[in-house]
Amino acid sequence: MAVNRVPVLKRCRSLGMDPVYLGIDKKSTRQLKRANRKMSEYGLQLREKQKAKFIYGVLEKPFVNYYKKADRMEGQTGENLMILLELRLDNVLFRMGMARTRKEARQIVDHKHVLVNGKQVNIPSYLVSAGDTIEIKEGKKSSQRYKDIVEVTGGRLTPEWIEADLEALKGVVKERPTREMIDVPVDEVQIVELYSK
Repeated sequence: MAVNRVPVLKRCRSLGMDPVYLGIDKKSTRQLKRANRKMSEYGLQLREKQKAKFIYGVLEKPFVNYYKKADRMEGQTGENLMILLELRLDNVLFRMGMARTRKEARQIVDHKHVLVNGKQVNIPSYLVSAGDTIEIKEGKKSSQRYKDIVEVTGGRLTPEWIEADLEALKGVVKERPTREMIDVPVDEVQIVELYSK
């Protein structure tokens, strides 16, 4: 399995985004040296695509597949793409506050700790639907790891399309999110323009 091992703060700095969107509290004090250079239209489009890939932890080939699927769906392609990325199981787990970062959520899913509608799912890219119940396995709920996670994520706001119960480590996807409900700083129109060339 391919993994992106680029240092997180360095990558955030180069993409010009805040590490908070990844669930990381650290701040980088360094400044980018090339901040005054004007970027081409292609450069701006590429940066938006890289931002989306980096935030959701998706590599190039799966990202292209998400784009093709979003293009086939009815409605605007860019909005559909963001909704598909947001409905990934690892992202929903992160949004519910059952993981500190999306990478940790991915690991929790990989380690078979997650049940979707009572069935074990170990695929981080699994797309959840409205009405799905997601919870941590009974045997794992009492572990120290989840107590630590809840302590850190307890104050985090859950989006309105998700209902989360951190005490029971359980949550429900109430509805499909709309683009307005997704607080990710990505301009999806640029991504569509990049792929439609």
